[in-house]
Amino acid sequence: MQEIAPTPESTQPATSDKVPMEQKIAYGLGTTNEMWGSWLYPSLVWPVFNIFLHVSPAFVSIALMCNRLADVFADPFFGWWSDNTRTRFGRRRPFILVGSILAGLLLPALVFVQPGWSEKTYFWYMAVSSALYICVVASFSIPWNSLGNELTPDYHERTSVFSIRNMIQKVAELGTYFAAAFVTLSIFNDASGKPNILRGAKVYTAGLGAIMIVVGIIVFLVVKERYYEKLVTKQADVKLAEGIWKCLKCRPFRAQIAMALSYGLGTSMVGALGLYMTIYYVCGGDVALGSKWNFVMGLASMVLGVAGIPVFAWIARRHGKRAAMLAVQVAAILVFVSSWWLYNPNLKWLQPFASGLIAFTQGGFWMLYGAMGPDVIDYDELETGKRREGAFTSCGTWIMKVGLALGIGASGLVLAFTGFKAELGGNQVAGALTNIRLFFAVIPIAGLLFAMFALARFGLSPEKMADIRQKLEARRGMV
Repeated sequence: MQEIAPTPESTQPATSDKVPMEQKIAYGLGTTNEMWGSWLYPSLVWPVFNIFLHVSPAFVSIALMCNRLADVFADPFFGWWSDNTRTRFGRRRPFILVGSILAGLLLPALVFVQPGWSEKTYFWYMAVSSALYICVVASFSIPWNSLGNELTPDYHERTSVFSIRNMIQKVAELGTYFAAAFVTLSIFNDASGKPNILRGAKVYTAGLGAIMIVVGIIVFLVVKERYYEKLVTKQADVKLAEGIWKCLKCRPFRAQIAMALSYGLGTSMVGALGLYMTIYYVCGGDVALGSKWNFVMGLASMVLGVAGIPVFAWIARRHGKRAAMLAVQVAAILVFVSSWWLYNPNLKWLQPFASGLIAFTQGGFWMLYGAMGPDVIDYDELETGKRREGAFTSCGTWIMKVGLALGIGASGLVLAFTGFKAELGGNQVAGALTNIRLFFAVIPIAGLLFAMFALARFGLSPEKMADIRQKLEARRGMV
């Protein structure tokens, strides 16, 4: 007898819709590779190239912008390729395995430089090496993100999958926060007793690269592709053009992307300012002390970031994903307002609350954003008759990374506009640190207000999704 799908009022998925816990955890581990492959470098590039090698903030930010712009060409390609791949291992898992091994092996190459090079040589090395590396990471991240949209057809089970994924992500984020503290450890000091940040970065990237290889093998072996045999092998090929323009015809997708772009752009523009506030405002220019506090703040981000995910997941189960996302955005605005008082040189122990509360809302935002993705793809399948997870994933990341590239590129310009100069250490010109504190709060709040407007146009409620699922299963059966 065929199992009946749960009603819209029920928050408990049918037994056949549940994803085994070992698969949820294995899939969630993949966020380690995406996090370190995509975001470790922006965390290391400032202490290595700006603080240690004295490359100007403008050159660093432009190199990071090149990194993200290169990514926008790789994402549609790997989305299209994985959508159309047919192997006995599925269409996503082969990319996950090979991409992880290459990304882990090549991670140390990002900091394979030597002191004494010219500033332009450092710039071109940063721009070229990071642009090539991010394409390698895309060969893993696009198929892996697409796989998350295929694990279950249940509205609430999708929230569970992305809750576990994002809780694991908070642990992986510790690797980016710990980077600055690790590379300034005394064991890497030079003969004069000063931290040799470059030497520490080489050791750190080699260790994390090895972990990335192991994670990729685990994901490949444990996670299954639910839709592959029953639907994907029978559908026509997805055209490359469907990766961008056709996806943008989907109204819920446009609202989802606009929301994420507004939030991501606002936070990426001030991503570097938090570290500089800690080192130069709270710690008076002491790089080693500031880096250690940055690690403590990373711990706070991990703990409170993990704690926030089940809170917003509970709201989503009770009131739907849209209501939970609105709660996230309102809370995030309040947190950025409070950052003015939480970064305090007289009360250094308050700053972990700033990073922790930002992570509390950030974890909820990206968890819900991810859980909304499969709903959008179901909506599109009803309209087009195709499962195009790779196309939607690549289109979404393409648009997001263009926006983030602009945001990251602007981050150095924002820092330069504040009047900050690294060579002045803790003796910055009047107003520079005040400008850093002000921009850190105001720019993300502006992004959040735009995100709230976009959320109002996302129309996929629990009731709507139950109706879509019923129509899909009537057309092509259950999966």
